[in-house]
Amino acid sequence: MAKRNPPTTCKTLSELWVPECSGFLLGCLLAFALQTFFFLSPVSSATFVPTNSSFKGMIKLGEGIVNHPEDVSVDGNGVLYTTTGDGWIKRMHPNGTWEDWQQVGSQSLLGLTTTKENNVIIVCDSQQGLLKVSEEGVTVLVSQFNGSQLRFANDVIEASDGSLYFTVSSTKFTPAEYYLDLVSGEPHGVLLKYDPSTNQTSLVLDGLYFANGVALSEDERFLVVCESWKFRCVKHFLKVSGRTDREIFIDNLPGGPDNVNLARDGSFWISIIKMDPKGIQALQSCKESTQLLEAYPELIQLLIPMGKQAAAAVVNVKADGRLNREISDPNATDISFVTSAQGHDNNLYLASINSDFIGKLPLRPL
Repeated sequence: MAKRNPPTTCKTLSELWVPECSGFLLGCLLAFALQTFFFLSPVSSATFVPTNSSFKGMIKLGEGIVNHPEDVSVDGNGVLYTTTGDGWIKRMHPNGTWEDWQQVGSQSLLGLTTTKENNVIIVCDSQQGLLKVSEEGVTVLVSQFNGSQLRFANDVIEASDGSLYFTVSSTKFTPAEYYLDLVSGEPHGVLLKYDPSTNQTSLVLDGLYFANGVALSEDERFLVVCESWKFRCVKHFLKVSGRTDREIFIDNLPGGPDNVNLARDGSFWISIIKMDPKGIQALQSCKESTQLLEAYPELIQLLIPMGKQAAAAVVNVKADGRLNREISDPNATDISFVTSAQGHDNNLYLASINSDFIGKLPLRPL
C-alpha cells in the first residue's frame, strides 16, 4: 500500500518550505505587511465617523532640540515635558525656552505624566520600570511586580490622592519583541496601581491586549486604557459599585490606540497607529508566522514598520465613548506617526517618535 502523505497545513508548509524557499515566504510576508500597514481598508462606520480635519497650521516647537519624542505632558504652570529617544526629559517653559532638564540614562523612555507637585513628573521606562523624576534626579519607584521584572512599562497617570496607575504592555515580551506580542493575538498586558504611601504595587486589570495609554476621567470615576492590538479602549470603574471590572469605552477605532490624555472639556485625545484590523487578525490566525518572524528578526522593521509609519492620526472621544472628531495626515505632510496628543489652552501638543520637534496645533471649533 502506498504511503499516505500527511495533510497540508500552514505549519507543514512552513516546515517544508522555509529552508528552501525562505526568500519567497519572506517576500510574501513583506507584501502582506505592506498591504496591512500602508493600504488600509475602511473601518466600519458603526462607531467611526471621520471629520476630515488635518494638521494644517501646526507649529513646530523645539525643532532640532528634541529627539524622537514619544509622549508630552503640560503641568499646571504651563511647562511642557517630553520624553526623548536619547534619554532626556526635556521641558519647554511658558516663554518658549527649552531646557535639557534630566538625563535618565536610557533609550527606552515612553509615557510620562506631570503631578500635583511642581517640578516632579512620573515616567515609564520600558526597561527600568516606573520612575520619579525631579530636580534631585531620578528614582526608581517600581522595577518588579510579583517577583518578576517589569518588561514593558508604557504609560502612567496620577490620581488626586497621589496613586499612580500605569500600564505594562506585555508581561511576556520585551519592547524589542513587540511583534511577537502582536502576532500571538493573546492578552499579556496589565494595569497596575502604585501607592506611594505604602510603596506597594497592586494589580488592577489583567488580560489586556497590549495595554498602552491610560487616562483618568475628569471626576476620577473611571480609567480609560488603550488596547492597541484590539483597536479599542476599555473603561475601568474606580468609584462605582456593582460594575464589572471593565467594559468597552470605544472600539472599531481607525487603527491601534497609542496614548490617551484627558481634555479640558472631559473628553479624551487618543493618538492612533494606522493599521488594518482585518490584516492583523489574518496575521494572528496563522501561528506559524511567529516561528517565521523569530527565525528572521532582522526583517521585523520591514514587516511591521511602526517606527517608519507615515500616516498620522488623532481622535477626540467624548466621556460617554462617542467619537467627536478626527485629525489625520495620511501623507505625513505636516507630521507623521503621532504617538501622543495633549490639549492645553486651546492648543493640541503632539509628540511623534519620527520627529525632532513637538507639534502645536491651534484647535478650531467644530
